[in-house]
Amino acid sequence: MTYPILITGASRGLGAALALKLAQKFHIIAVAKTTGGLEELDDRIQAIGGQATLAPTDVTDFNAVRHLCRSIHDRWGGLHLWAHCAIHAAPLSPANFIAARDWEKSIKLNITTTGMLIPNIAPLLGDTGTAVFFDDPCAGHKFFGSYGATKAAQISLAQSWQAETKNTGPNVKIITPAPMPTATRARFYPGENREVLKSCESEAERIIATLGVI
Repeated sequence: MTYPILITGASRGLGAALALKLAQKFHIIAVAKTTGGLEELDDRIQAIGGQATLAPTDVTDFNAVRHLCRSIHDRWGGLHLWAHCAIHAAPLSPANFIAARDWEKSIKLNITTTGMLIPNIAPLLGDTGTAVFFDDPCAGHKFFGSYGATKAAQISLAQSWQAETKNTGPNVKIITPAPMPTATRARFYPGENREVLKSCESEAERIIATLGVI
């Protein structure tokens, strides 16, 4: 039996592109808060003959994550790969004007939730599965205080897990995607020429080739 692939943050952008590409070979468990986005993804996956399980889930909800992981274990027994694409991209702001609400949401999703997902998903990956995190090296750049600081903390946590599992598994990968014309980037860089950016589909293909999972 081939284990499925879990993608958190699968409803759009790189997460959706990875799901669509990986669905050519694997069953996809697509997780996101936006049901509409997941349903659109499912239509695209079915159109290429793939299969997906949609899991509209707030990944910041500990009980919901535990239920999801237990359901994965009961149905499939494990995971082949977990790609963590969920992120809160707070609006750009000078550090001394960061809104408390944006700061709290950034910490909750980008740091606290990652720290909760890892111990819940790790048993499903075992010693042969792969976990993938996506870096965005904007920490320390002006106006990126909330997003940059919490994204850097997320990657630091992933790096620790990577070092700890080097000889035991699972295989933890940290990848820096090329700039893509996502909705998140459009908020950060309004007016940017999006035609020169790499498409999410081409980046997904490059990343999957790097991972060697297809």
